[in-house]
Amino acid sequence: MKSLLKISFASVVLGLLFTSCKDDDDYQTIESVDKVKIDSVKIVNDTMDVFSVQSIRTYSNYASGCQGFYGYDYVHLSDLERDITAYQFSTNGPCSQASHKSANQINFSPRKKGKYTFRFWKGNNEWITKTIVVE
Repeated sequence: MKSLLKISFASVVLGLLFTSCKDDDDYQTIESVDKVKIDSVKIVNDTMDVFSVQSIRTYSNYASGCQGFYGYDYVHLSDLERDITAYQFSTNGPCSQASHKSANQINFSPRKKGKYTFRFWKGNNEWITKTIVVE
């Protein structure tokens, strides 16, 4: 009986040693994250109420299928001013050469009344400026 347990234990240990974990090649590694120009911005309502929520959509172009939207840098310059910069990721996988456009959004929910100014980075020192009045 002791021999049978030793053999069973040894076979389990050998089985674990020779079994490799499956490499999951279904994902691509992000190689870099860089700024991407915001080409246009859509704000549905330029007037809204305090504590309501509005989606602000931004649109950017990407050079290949290995690039896509990564996130925003949303900077409060003051109580009523915001600078927004979009970022793109680049992966190491096989890429389609087709450029594509992507739409993304920020949900804005103001906490106080005022005239909010949003500046969206368009490249170099250029910005798209939008204003929302909160009543």
